[in-house]
Amino acid sequence: MTSSNGAVPVTIAITRRADPSHAREMIAWMRAGTTLAEEFPGFLGAGWVRPGPGSVDWHMLYRFADADALRTWEESAQRQWWLSSAQGIVEHARTERRTGIEGWFDPPQEHSVEEARTPAPPRWKQAVTIWLVFFPLSLLANAVVVRYLAGAPLVVRTLLSTLCLTPLMTYLMLPWITRRLEWWLHGRPAPWRTARR
Repeated sequence: MTSSNGAVPVTIAITRRADPSHAREMIAWMRAGTTLAEEFPGFLGAGWVRPGPGSVDWHMLYRFADADALRTWEESAQRQWWLSSAQGIVEHARTERRTGIEGWFDPPQEHSVEEARTPAPPRWKQAVTIWLVFFPLSLLANAVVVRYLAGAPLVVRTLLSTLCLTPLMTYLMLPWITRRLEWWLHGRPAPWRTARR
């Protein structure tokens, strides 16, 4: 449906992720966002749905009368404050924007999907994570080399130790430590803290 001035309504669908233990905070946060958006000209409505009680995904839907009204909301200080208020709890996963007759349910005139990429952790955290597995593996490799290859030339000892350590680090130890420290790398609360709630 097009308005009298030719503007086409825009519907935005956003998938956000949050730990199931933060369900109450998520509901309050989404209601707060809707309340703020209601004050903006061109706001036509909003809603949210969750696939199930234990799901980490929250699907939010909101609609504005046209692209200008949407842009005013998206660039507003109120929205920036609202988004920043959920840092450490909410992770943005996916945004889908549709315009057209009835915007969402009919074939769109325009359709764009934006997948959110998780930002890379700070380099110092990456370095610490690598060191946490590199140090014990290097220690073990040096102990083995001293014991069994003490008489071998330095180049041979280095070659053998790096041939063993590289696949161990790449395929086993780094994925293992990254999974365990994922919360810390991305600045989220420790799992044992959220489990107590």
